[in-house]
Amino acid sequence: MKVAVKDALLQLKDSKNLFLPLFNHGSLQIEIYKPDKIDHQRPHTQDEVYIVISGKGEFLNNGIITNFAAGDFLFVPAGIEHRFLNFSSDFVTWAIFYGPQGGEQP
Repeated sequence: MKVAVKDALLQLKDSKNLFLPLFNHGSLQIEIYKPDKIDHQRPHTQDEVYIVISGKGEFLNNGIITNFAAGDFLFVPAGIEHRFLNFSSDFVTWAIFYGPQGGEQP
């Protein structure tokens, strides 16, 4: 299966949502996510990876703030507070959830 960014963005726009699930396989779920001015996320029950498609800003992950830009990879363990801050209006990211509820055990 292939999901092109431009097609995913069109589907997201048509859905009038901030995120749109695009692919599921077992525990794996891929979404496209484009928050509007403020990111209101809460901790998730699975581990999560973001791959930034476009834009830049700051990312709060377990109390630590780092800068991000297009092409960056961000990891968040299950149950950890995280959100995007001060992001540009063109910010869009892939959101990838995977693994068991409660997250992988290292």
